[in-house]
Amino acid sequence: MSEPIHVVCPSCNAVNRIPSDRLTQHPKCGKCKQPLFSGRPVELDESRFNKQVERSDIPVVTDFWAPWCGPCRMMAPAFEQAARELEPYFRLVKLNTENERAVAARYRIMSIPTLAIFLHGRELARQAGAMDAGTIVRWVRSAVR
Repeated sequence: MSEPIHVVCPSCNAVNRIPSDRLTQHPKCGKCKQPLFSGRPVELDESRFNKQVERSDIPVVTDFWAPWCGPCRMMAPAFEQAARELEPYFRLVKLNTENERAVAARYRIMSIPTLAIFLHGRELARQAGAMDAGTIVRWVRSAVR
């Protein structure tokens, strides 16, 4: 059996221990029984964001965005496509900087959209500006080696 990793449930925020070799077998949350991965970015508020970033053993790719931002809205389908390609080895999340100003300030988000990759509470990489799905996937994979 492979080493267990921690995966935070996108539905109930419970921390699950999953054998790493079972990530691709559509694992479900032990608490709420919902799928741990859906192939779609997860919308988060501050407390859920903090738990995902601090407790997940898989990298968390965050799209810092706002509803009024044209490039953010334009990149949304590409970010969703990237989620389908990158899960379950990465968790893709979206954080609305209008609603979660404290998080945006804490990470000094100066322009949107901005993508940032976190692992165990530490920022690994950051890229500002809209990207297509292929560029997002390549950037994420090259940033986390």
